[in-house]
Amino acid sequence: MKPQSQELKEALRQEYTKCGNDPAYFIRKYCVIQHPIRGKIPFELYPFQVDTLNEVLNHKYNIILKARQLGISTLTAAYSLWLMTFRNDKNILVLATKQDTAKNLVTKIRVMHSNLPGWLRQTCIEDNKLSLRYKNGSQVKAVSSSEDSGRSEALSLLVLDEAAFIDKIDTIWAAAQQTLSTGGQCIALSTPNGVGNWFHRTWVDAEEGVNSFHTIKLHWTVHPERDKVYRLEQDKLLGPGLAAQECDCDFLTSGQMVVDGTILQEYKDNHCKDPMMKQGIDSNVWIWEPPDYTKNYIMSADVSRGDGSDYSAFHILEVESMEQVAEYRGKISTKEFGNLCVNVATEYNDALLVVENNNIGWASIQQIIDRNYQNLFYSSQDLQYVDVEHQLTNRYRAQDRNLKPGFSMTMKTRPLVIAKLEEYFREKAVIVHSNRLIDELFVFIYNNNKAQAMSGYNDDLVMSYGIALWVRDTALRLRAEGIELSKKTLSNFSNPNQLMYTPGSKDDSWKIEIGPNKENEDLKWLL
Repeated sequence: MKPQSQELKEALRQEYTKCGNDPAYFIRKYCVIQHPIRGKIPFELYPFQVDTLNEVLNHKYNIILKARQLGISTLTAAYSLWLMTFRNDKNILVLATKQDTAKNLVTKIRVMHSNLPGWLRQTCIEDNKLSLRYKNGSQVKAVSSSEDSGRSEALSLLVLDEAAFIDKIDTIWAAAQQTLSTGGQCIALSTPNGVGNWFHRTWVDAEEGVNSFHTIKLHWTVHPERDKVYRLEQDKLLGPGLAAQECDCDFLTSGQMVVDGTILQEYKDNHCKDPMMKQGIDSNVWIWEPPDYTKNYIMSADVSRGDGSDYSAFHILEVESMEQVAEYRGKISTKEFGNLCVNVATEYNDALLVVENNNIGWASIQQIIDRNYQNLFYSSQDLQYVDVEHQLTNRYRAQDRNLKPGFSMTMKTRPLVIAKLEEYFREKAVIVHSNRLIDELFVFIYNNNKAQAMSGYNDDLVMSYGIALWVRDTALRLRAEGIELSKKTLSNFSNPNQLMYTPGSKDDSWKIEIGPNKENEDLKWLL
């Protein structure tokens, strides 16, 4: 019996050593997974999973762009278990956008751990829903995303699960890099979620060799049991947009971008260019075309909240061609911004100046009024009336028509502005030169059915541009409708003597005699 016992110990020692040297062997032979239908089953690795594991082993920083349901999160859990089992004092942190998502990976580790044979299983001294700690000093902990995530002791492995969806990940990664400086690994894995976010930028930079990440791309076709029928079923199940995100590893067709990513990329490739000059004290006034005194312009401005988290921004568009000729994005005081708007708008032939009047926007509007700028946009309270001929030149008429200076972004007008923005880009009816604007549009997404910037990003250029498109389109439409109305109204008067046109007068206006006192009412507003 003694020789047999010795042989058994030697066999176990050899098996333990083999598992410690070959994680793929360890996972195949000893790790089990919880299948939703079949229960606990062995983790049979597909060839692409083995290849992925080997690539992770050979690189410090790994970014994995993957399709859904390829078992990569489970593979990461198994690799984490292998590290904890065969290496002492390994500190693993799993971070995801939600605590439940991070907890799921720890749960997978726990299931695998509890089903290991006794001679292979490490002694566990701490076991709860969010963490697992071994007697050998190794541990794994799950946390949700926050700016303080990753600011802990030195990490052996950082797992960023569904990294494209983690809020404030730029700040998190900046902090986490310090904790990995002693030689720790990082695995950032995710399906794509549009472009412009940390995951997309990191992937692109990695492909170009700008950062230290090793790229691993796992298209849905790597799975040996999936074919075109499966892909068509995903379209039906998820819808084309979400299916593209979950299956195709295509950043441009993924996410919930308000404007189609392929259209934005086309603009970036074919229309965006460096400005011909940069002006202003902060060099943030970008000029692509100088003023042409034969053309009309519209300037649309969005004033920052003043808390330092956003920007004041404006665009100048040539009204007829819809070409972007100038742009500003910067952080200056509301008074300085109001003065800047007046100065630049004046240069561009006294451009129609549209300023969003929400909250702090009034401070800039007041500065514009104090400067007596004569072409400030006024709108009615319900935005049903836009004074095209005189935006501010007639104070009496502004009051008479219940007008107020600026543009009001409300629950009613915001979806109209965004719909107009999407329509113009879809029809490719605008000419955009600004990379800054296109970059904001890449991260301008639908979140819970509301169009807004992705968490951690800004939409100041987007919203000010959308307002410009809405006002331009609405003003032209209402003007056309007004002209037609005036023609019909004037043609309906039976007595031509009632009409009086006074050429050469101060305002060169149409007038009609009304009322018992035969007072002349100005009809120019109809035109």
